[in-house]
Amino acid sequence: MARVFWAALVAAALAGGSLVAGMPAKADNVTIGVSPGGIAFGFSDGYWDRDHHWHAWRDREEAARFREEHRDYYYDRRHDRDPDGGWRAERWWEHH
Repeated sequence: MARVFWAALVAAALAGGSLVAGMPAKADNVTIGVSPGGIAFGFSDGYWDRDHHWHAWRDREEAARFREEHRDYYYDRRHDRDPDGGWRAERWWEHH
């Protein structure tokens, strides 16, 4: 009788585990990169990606998030104030 009980318990555990494994995962506070190249330098009006392409921020929240997380690579001015459009020769991401 005890064997039947334990066999039923193990079968129920395995069945329940497979049900849980099939459920979608839920995650909070997931950060998704804004481009495949990643952001190299941010400005008030947009950012350069690591492949040297210019992008406008999607919204104020995106700009604020980058500014908070990468203060050393954010410049609180428009990129076109610089002669080179704000591009920096320094490639900081290759060292991180």
